Amino acid sequence: MASKTHFKFIEWQDTAGLHKDITTSILDLDFLKDELRFLENLVSDHTIEFFYKKNSLETNAIIKELTEHSKRLSILTEKFNNHNSNLDKLIDSGNDEEELRLFKNEHYSLVIEEMDFHADIKKTKSHIFKMLAEIMKKSKQKKIL
Repeated sequence: MASKTHFKFIEWQDTAGLHKDITTSILDLDFLKDELRFLENLVSDHTIEFFYKKNSLETNAIIKELTEHSKRLSILTEKFNNHNSNLDKLIDSGNDEEELRLFKNEHYSLVIEEMDFHADIKKTKSHIFKMLAEIMKKSKQKKIL
């Protein structure tokens, strides 16, 4: 789940609100890590069915997407962890208005990047579940016959 902070609100947030946003985002990314692991296991458990029942190029594309999502997730998690450290430094050094404004701009960019990542994961999940539904329907039809 992406950050629930409205973008215009970032401009008015204090450091405590920004910290809460960052913490929420890090927890969301940790959840996505588990979700990606589940999807990878789901695809690997049904890989043989995917290859026999669907185009192997499509299956390979899904596996490649999941791998790219995992790499992107690691990078995004690292960015948020660094962003959190920078916030701690900003708090320790006092609230310099220019530094805070730059930090908020970076925060805004990271929130957009996180939302884009969530959207990409959602597309991949949808594609995987549609493929699984087709496979299950076909195997059910064969059992009936």
